Amino acid sequence: MKLIRHLLIGTATAALVAGSALAKDDITVAMQLEPPHLDPTSAAAGAIDSVLYSNVFEGLTRFMGDGSVVAGLAKSWEISDDGTVYTFKLRDGVTFHDGTTMDAEDVVFTLDRARAEDSVNAQKALFDGITSVEAVDPQTVKVTLDKPNGQFLFNLAWGDAVIVAPESIDQIKQTPIGTGAFKFDSWTQGDNIKLSRNPAYWGTPANLADVTFKFISDPTAAFASVMAEDVDVFSGFPAPENLPQFEADPRFQVLVGSTEGETILAMNNKVAPFDNIKVRQAVARAINRQAIIDGAMFGYGTPIGTHFAPHNPAYVDLTGQSVFDPEKSKALLAEAGFPDGFETTLYLPPPSYARRGGEIIASQLAEVGITANITNVEWAQWLESVFKGKDFGLTIVSHTEPMDIGIYANPDYYFQYDNPEFQALMTKLNETTDPETRNTLMADAQRMIADDYVNGYLFQLAALSVAKTGVQGLWSNAPTQATDLTGVSWAD
Repeated sequence: MKLIRHLLIGTATAALVAGSALAKDDITVAMQLEPPHLDPTSAAAGAIDSVLYSNVFEGLTRFMGDGSVVAGLAKSWEISDDGTVYTFKLRDGVTFHDGTTMDAEDVVFTLDRARAEDSVNAQKALFDGITSVEAVDPQTVKVTLDKPNGQFLFNLAWGDAVIVAPESIDQIKQTPIGTGAFKFDSWTQGDNIKLSRNPAYWGTPANLADVTFKFISDPTAAFASVMAEDVDVFSGFPAPENLPQFEADPRFQVLVGSTEGETILAMNNKVAPFDNIKVRQAVARAINRQAIIDGAMFGYGTPIGTHFAPHNPAYVDLTGQSVFDPEKSKALLAEAGFPDGFETTLYLPPPSYARRGGEIIASQLAEVGITANITNVEWAQWLESVFKGKDFGLTIVSHTEPMDIGIYANPDYYFQYDNPEFQALMTKLNETTDPETRNTLMADAQRMIADDYVNGYLFQLAALSVAKTGVQGLWSNAPTQATDLTGVSWAD
């Protein structure tokens, strides 16, 4: 009996050891869009943040899954009484993935580069109020603003504000070197990006040892890859019509949350006929939002009437200003000098909300006499011709940056809205720290762009992801465009 008991204990111990050895510590995450390059500080493509935010690159502050802003590479800060000087204390022992130390000089380099006259940072306006950045000592940075900015700590959490090093900046687009819990390993363009756990990470080590981001743009292929269990997670699943099938399958879990993604039919406000507010209003009145949500997103999405997330406490429901009314749309077109309608372009990037939604919108516009000639473009082409080149009449895109109504204060932004009154309102908002006053100003801003019918406001994009049942720690909501894997693990 004693021998049998010893054998049983030995067998159980061996099984435990084997189980530990086989514990899964790698993951394959699929997404629809591939980054055009790997520098989050010099491009507008959210796909860069989807892969690298928090995983590889970190900022002084960072977003959490619930949308809160917490300390990042800065462990603490002090704000002067007049609200213009921020003194950041950096965490000790932080190194970049190449082994070099992250210190105050890197913060100075990052912020000065972002705000420089020749900066190519897509969100350069985030840094406009900075007048100086000084390294007080290796662990202390003093940032001086020209006026108080109630958004400053929030702005520093954006992917555009992550800390980079001068030593690695020349190769950053192909070889990103950050301070995060994962380090970059390889990029097979057109297929995947591989990361691995950073053994020298300053914070809580990642549970996962190896991460593969795989890029699958076609919705049919996305469905097949998940069903075949070729991928463990599909972040931003592009075929919402398949979600009920996954919900009924015990192998999978479906995560449905909210995003910061205001999905809009953008209009080029400086190009005829969209330089005419009546034409823009006619376009807005020709759109049946719910039909787009039902037809393109299979019911997933919240109608919006302005560029603001409905889950934000300061949100104002302005959908009533642009209720679907084809006859009103035709009348507005006639008043604008287009009784027979007109012809324009409609550029559609790859996401399903754009491609599927674009077909529906083109049909709706045709009903009032507007011929929207569809051109499907890849993401890099959209960034080059539409976002940078401003060569478009209409386009559909979801703005996934957090609380980004401030983009309407930039007359050079791709939809080219130039309203000095709105710009002054944003300046006042940035200077205001009182929460109640800020909410009032944000409400005013929402109404102003709705009144000007700057764009056709469609719906707030839902965060839809599918994962294998054993995956835990994924974000359900998307307060920024990130697939943060730093807290993800497999259930035992």
